[in-house]
Amino acid sequence: MIEHDIFRALADPTRRTIFEKLANGSMNASALRQGMDISQPAMSQHLAVLRAARLVREQKEGRFMNYEVDPDGLAVIAQWLAKYHAYWPARIDALKLLLKDMDQ
Repeated sequence: MIEHDIFRALADPTRRTIFEKLANGSMNASALRQGMDISQPAMSQHLAVLRAARLVREQKEGRFMNYEVDPDGLAVIAQWLAKYHAYWPARIDALKLLLKDMDQ
């Protein structure tokens, strides 16, 4: 299940940081490592997990591999969240009614 892979990938704080950096634009692994205490092999492993979850895609430019957010992975997240979009407002309204009744 792709949703499981996505949330497992984003559960790691380092991968979330990498994903957030890529949300600002395409970068190579060396640029991604700036400001992070992470080795090149560890960065490669994190990028592999993000690619497998379809959150990140890669594109070779010259001798560098650039990474960017994969919109297809974001679409999967949006579809998953859409299932719950109608659920929460109704639950919150019910909670408000319950709290109002408790106050009286």
